Amino acid sequence: MSNDGAAGQRNNNEKSRPSALPNHEENGSRKKPEFEIREMGVDDIAAVFHLGEQVFTADKTPTLYRTWDEFEVISMFNEDTEYCLVAETEGQIVGFAMGNVVTKKKSAWKYGYLVWLVVAPEFQRLGVASRLFHKFEDKMIEAGVRIFMIDTEADNLPALHFFRARGFGSPQQHIYMTYNPVATEQQKEKKRSLKGKKSGSNHKRVG
Repeated sequence: MSNDGAAGQRNNNEKSRPSALPNHEENGSRKKPEFEIREMGVDDIAAVFHLGEQVFTADKTPTLYRTWDEFEVISMFNEDTEYCLVAETEGQIVGFAMGNVVTKKKSAWKYGYLVWLVVAPEFQRLGVASRLFHKFEDKMIEAGVRIFMIDTEADNLPALHFFRARGFGSPQQHIYMTYNPVATEQQKEKKRSLKGKKSGSNHKRVG
């Protein structure tokens, strides 16, 4: 999932220009912060999780909100450490990218799947997402990947623009459906109750 603030699933983070960038003053003018793109370490897990929590909210990205949790971070870090990257400035994690290599039986091709791409809202529009992606791309090419895959919401226009500008194409629309058995049963009970009342009312009229 990509969301530029998330590539799914998971890229939504570059939806809007930050309302206020951090102050980096030098000689009276704002200085663009410097970022280090590096592999994620075990000490970064909590910061990455909380940054995702900040970006993936139930009202803005319901699908990603439901998918994002601490187990997702830990699982991807344990299984594909070399493809988990963070962007850091002045000791603060301000973005991350996580993905994996997908192989198929009887196929010599390898696929690189960028699952998460997130940048903190106040650090968007500074090239952080691009640098994370290019570092991720380099690692995937070194691993022999020939095709890259991402997914994001159909209405996430900034994310779509971000990936199209980097050569992604052939978008396929996905349909997400949810099922709540408790709520469904409650609806059925309500319908049965209304039907029973209606039948009783009709019976009284006939009598």
